[in-house]
Amino acid sequence: MIVRPSLPVENGACDVSEDALLGGRIRVRQPHRGERIAIDPILLAAAVPARRGERVLDAGAGTGAAALCLARRVAGVRVTGLERVTALVGLARTNAALNRLASRVAMRAGDIAEPPAAIALGGFDHVMANPPHLETRRAQPSPVAGRRAARMEDNVTLDEWVRFCLATVRRRGSVTLIHRADRLDAILGALSAHSAGEVVVFPLWPKQGRPAKRVIVRARKGVATALRLAPGLTLHEADGRFTAAAEAVLREAAPLEL
Repeated sequence: MIVRPSLPVENGACDVSEDALLGGRIRVRQPHRGERIAIDPILLAAAVPARRGERVLDAGAGTGAAALCLARRVAGVRVTGLERVTALVGLARTNAALNRLASRVAMRAGDIAEPPAAIALGGFDHVMANPPHLETRRAQPSPVAGRRAARMEDNVTLDEWVRFCLATVRRRGSVTLIHRADRLDAILGALSAHSAGEVVVFPLWPKQGRPAKRVIVRARKGVATALRLAPGLTLHEADGRFTAAAEAVLREAAPLEL
């Protein structure tokens, strides 16, 4: 489905598609060009241990997919999204209204390097993030601006993402990240450097017997419990279909138990 809102998305283009997540429980409008929603934000939202009445920050919220999936799964949770691309902020607000979640999902424009006043230090019970996966000095930039901004570190490093997440979560609150498995060492180093513990590493296996390309990492601020390596989740059967466990999360809004 193609819709043409008055909001310019990229380089003057305004075509967006409307797509379904969580088996149709969420509808999301997103630009045709740029970084398209895959399964990462759905898995990220499923791993956040939020409860009714708690406040969650989605750092780098994009069009709001993770925020909306979490708000749909957990009744009564309140999610604030922070996104620096103004056009995506507008789309995320449209998506919150489209899903009748605007009362519990609020979007703020701003960069984590200079967050707005509404993003208070220690003001959230949980923080989730899907930071850019590629270091600028080690990757070829995409010619598509939206994809480049979503995938490549720009003015903020991975260590700074982790530091921001831990600064905005309350003491003993959780920070949940999804990232490339080959950058796990950098994530763990940053968490340790910034006084996080009770770390859980949850591999996402593409298929049984294949190396993990993605990991979900969850930690708690100011907690000293040792690291734990979880069994993780196998995403696909040998024939390419999603496994039953993956289907439960991606289609049925089941939580990921880390």
